[in-house]
Amino acid sequence: MSAPANDIAVSIVEDDEALRTIYADWIENAEGFRLVSQYEDGKEALNGIPGDEPDVVLSDINLPGMNGVECVRKLKLELPHIQFVMITVYEDSNRIFRALEAGATGYLLKQTPREKLLSSLQEVYNGGSPMSSGIARKVVQCFRKSQPEDETNELSQLSKREEEVLELLARGFLCKEISAELGISTHTVDTYRRRIYEKLHVRSRAQAAALYVQMKPSVLQRPS
Repeated sequence: MSAPANDIAVSIVEDDEALRTIYADWIENAEGFRLVSQYEDGKEALNGIPGDEPDVVLSDINLPGMNGVECVRKLKLELPHIQFVMITVYEDSNRIFRALEAGATGYLLKQTPREKLLSSLQEVYNGGSPMSSGIARKVVQCFRKSQPEDETNELSQLSKREEEVLELLARGFLCKEISAELGISTHTVDTYRRRIYEKLHVRSRAQAAALYVQMKPSVLQRPS
């Protein structure tokens, strides 16, 4: 029996064969998911993924030859609709920043358990940016260090509605939840989200949220 068309299509890019097999088994045996491809290095993924049409790519950050960051950067330019979740044994600020800057939407450690990994893939598919609280703090710290002082007023470029959408994104709301909260369509939410990314010069929800939290840290203290 073929998988339902609305199942989340996932590609895996991981050079560790044993770990790649584990991830493949988790995804193939999880309801609501289908594994469309798996690759052991970035060059193979770059050539194959465009034809696989995955919704989400789960990629190691440290790959032989072309690393995961460069692979994501190139694929994101060609396939901006695909979401990328990076996996690594490191909780290194520089690696995190480079991966998110390249266009990754989520960032998980390799010891993430099965249910958490699957829920994270579901979350990123639905518009979220899964990452541990420790990693989220490091992302904010990265943006604090890298943000030039003369760019701290970038939020002033946003309209009132765009800032409302950005605040809800930063608080972890999904696109459909923002739609219900603000009484607008999900298509309109997506339009606002793209405008926000353009004005803030970011490529992902995680980058936009981290930048907003940096400028307005009190947002995390508000009830979701």
